[in-house]
Amino acid sequence: MTIIGNTALKVAPDEAPRDKRVNVFQGSFEVSNDPSVFFATILGSCVAVCMRDPVAGVGGMNHFLVPGDQREDTANLSYGVHSMELLINGLLKKGARRHRLEAKLFGGAKVIAGVIDVGNSNSKFAREFLKKENIPCLGESLGGNSARRVHFWPVSGRVRQLFVTIDAAPPVKTTAPPKPADDGNDIEFF
Repeated sequence: MTIIGNTALKVAPDEAPRDKRVNVFQGSFEVSNDPSVFFATILGSCVAVCMRDPVAGVGGMNHFLVPGDQREDTANLSYGVHSMELLINGLLKKGARRHRLEAKLFGGAKVIAGVIDVGNSNSKFAREFLKKENIPCLGESLGGNSARRVHFWPVSGRVRQLFVTIDAAPPVKTTAPPKPADDGNDIEFF
């Protein structure tokens, strides 16, 4: 049974409506007001912000790699500062109102031990940005050491998250090359 609005519809499994998947890649963002669209991304240390205006029925998702600040080239979608501004402006162009925006945060994991914790920096930036812009954060799943697959339905605000385990490759066994056969013709230099 499928519920659309306040109406319950019985749909045969082979006739079930299919949602339209839109992939959000690193350094990009997407915005939609189509109720059949969902955004999909995979995150490690990157952060995705899922933001929407529930009254206007429009939402969007970004996927940024590093926080960025005024000293850096922030006109690149890989930087959180630029990515957040473009996401908000995209929502406003589709009819959202800034005072009604709400967000959910995902990602920011430390997936590789022994390297700089970019995920923590991304998470901190996203929280501070929302606080500074007075955009409430309704929920977050940040940090840890597992990658995440995130699906976001921008009109309803529904989010589905799956932790992705990355199996380590088995150790490669190396052996020394076989020793050449001694044919008695070797020359030895002193």
